[in-house]
Formats: sequence, structure tokens, C-alpha cells
Amino acid sequence: MKIEQNSRLLFIGDSITDCGRAIPVGEGSGLGNGYVSLVNAFLQDYYPKRKIRVTNMGIGGNTVRDLKARWHNDIISFAPDWLSIMIGINDVWRHFDSAFQPEIQVSLQEYRSTLLALTQVVRPSLKGLVIMAPYFLERNTEEPMRQMMDVYGQAAAEVAKEVEAIFVDTQNVFDHYLEVQHSMSLSADRIHPNLTGHLLIAQAFLYAVDFDWQLLTCQDAHEDTADTSERV
Repeated sequence: MKIEQNSRLLFIGDSITDCGRAIPVGEGSGLGNGYVSLVNAFLQDYYPKRKIRVTNMGIGGNTVRDLKARWHNDIISFAPDWLSIMIGINDVWRHFDSAFQPEIQVSLQEYRSTLLALTQVVRPSLKGLVIMAPYFLERNTEEPMRQMMDVYGQAAAEVAKEVEAIFVDTQNVFDHYLEVQHSMSLSADRIHPNLTGHLLIAQAFLYAVDFDWQLLTCQDAHEDTADTSERV
């Protein structure tokens, strides 16, 4: 797995990341009840010897503009080794639920340029950076909000490539699931997922960092690249 021993892994984003995490800092039992907590549980279960410290700094309702305002206090001051960003859902959503308030809407240009600038600032100090695409739980790609979300997701992918980050296509993960299940099985508003949806996000993140799902739950379980047992 890419995340090394004694690393600090920090997640930042909107309500999908927040999920009721502790304020001001989400750690330990205060990671919330979403994908960040699930990622932490898998890491501690499968890789206990790595002692990876997980921090949740998501805040519900945030756009990339909000991340910019708190980037130093909530990212740089923590000096994480790994950073995961999922932002963009509210940047798109405000175009639809606040159509008459253009001042709170984030344009595609602002979204892309801000995300790029923020990641460029922090990238040199990181061992690893993950950018997760915003998503909308709607299979019809012609639906207006889904259509705009795809465009913002593509912008996130372009930024990830430019700053040499790992890109997680969260929308694609959900699309595969929605081939056999209706979106109501994951979310009432097509945005905030239930536990199954959060598990899909957590698994997508873990696959992206080369999590070894083949580690056994017995004493002789070993990593391919290590001589010491990860699990006891």
C-alpha cells in the first residue's frame, strides 16, 4: 500500500466528508459516520503496525471557495503526509438550488483555478495527494445537474493530472452500482449517501492507494513487500 508507516492522512471536503465529525478536529472516535471513518477502520484493521493517523476536516456546505479561506488553518498547519480532497458538489448544486443568487455560485473557471492553486501550494510538502471527483447519483447524463457535475469532475481530473495526484472517479464508481440498483437505494436526494454509498467511496479511495485486500486475518499474514506481519 502506498501510505507509509506513521503517516498522517487528512481528508477535507464538504458534508460527504464531514458526516458529523468532531469540531474543531475530527480524529479518533470523532471521524464522523461516513467514508472517512470506514477508511480509518480498514486501515487500522488491515495495517495496524503502520499506525496511520486519520484526520477529518470536512465541513458541510463547503465549496472550493470555502476551502481556500481555511486552507492554511485546516491543511497546511497540520502538515499531513497524505491529503485527500473531495469538493465540487456544492459548487455545482448552488447553480440549481440558489439560481437567483449568483454571488454564491462557483463558476467552472473559478472551481478549476482555485483547486489548482490550492493543490499547487501544498503538493511539494505531501508524500501523496488524492483528488476525488464530485458526483451526482443520477444515471441520465443529459439531466442538467448531472451534466454540469460531469464537467466539474473532468476539471478535477485535469487538476489531478497537472499536480501529479491520484484521481478517484467517484462518479464512475456510483454509475456502475446504479446499473443494477436505483439511486434511491443509496440516497434520498441523490447527493448524501447512506452507509452503502459511503462504503463505495471508501473502497474506491482504498483501491486508489493500493490497499491490499488479500491480507489474511491470521497470524501469518504478510505484505508482499514486507517480512513482518501487518495483522496479528
